Amino acid sequence: MKTVNIHEAKTHLSRLVDEAERGEAFIIAKSGKPKVKVVPIEKNEDVLKRRVGFMKGMYELPDNFDEIDRKLDKEIEELFYGKDEE
Repeated sequence: MKTVNIHEAKTHLSRLVDEAERGEAFIIAKSGKPKVKVVPIEKNEDVLKRRVGFMKGMYELPDNFDEIDRKLDKEIEELFYGKDEE
């Protein structure tokens, strides 16, 4: 495995990252002592896929959802600004 010193890594970081992405891992050393290993991140296709609609059918909104939403909005507003005197 290739070892590069910190100065070289800073100077050629873009190229080194491209190489690591292609599977050519490398070690960065400071004063000749290995400090870190740079390896590519494994792509997990299952995690990267968007799962639109994966919860379809698992819950239902009540028919009076809009009414509940307005009621909660009013309650939250009253908590911040106090009750309106009518």
